[in-house]
Amino acid sequence: MNFLAHLWLTDRAGLPLVGAVLGDVVRGRLDGQLPPQLEASIRFHRRVDVATDAHPLSVAARARFGDGARRYAGIVLDVLHDHALALDWSLNGSLDGPHAEPLERFARRAARAVADPGAWQLAANRAAPDAERFEALLLSYREPAGIDHAFERIGARLSRPERLHAVARDWRAWLADVRRDGPALRAALLALEPSF
Repeated sequence: MNFLAHLWLTDRAGLPLVGAVLGDVVRGRLDGQLPPQLEASIRFHRRVDVATDAHPLSVAARARFGDGARRYAGIVLDVLHDHALALDWSLNGSLDGPHAEPLERFARRAARAVADPGAWQLAANRAAPDAERFEALLLSYREPAGIDHAFERIGARLSRPERLHAVARDWRAWLADVRRDGPALRAALLALEPSF
């Protein structure tokens, strides 16, 4: 799961959305130095990551990647889960009730929450992301160009980005499987209880 899916799950858990992103930034033990709800949100992000990696659907999906590609399979699958969620957003109404929030409204609300400068300063001692740019990033997961850009952005943080790019080049081949498996995986992750 990448940003959009983490935010979607965190929202349904009733936790601060900023923790869905800070979960990738804050390292080490959470020992009461942050507000309890924020720590719970960061912990929830970590639990989602562990549960996603261990879920049989994720294990089977990574196994379909060839030798040498499995190291980057998790990254590719995380981004594709966001793409599938964005593409199938309206289908999540069965999980949200009859009046599902449109993706555009959710992205705006989530981006504003993620851009909380106080939480970023307190938890990560760095500036918060810009809300408008983060909203655009979330909405970009609907488009193939947004997915290609996500892999470029992630690769820029790696020492050997060409390896990720070689695996991610064929992301469209994996999308049907992710769209098929995504609802069951998200349903399993919704069952996770936040820990305080």
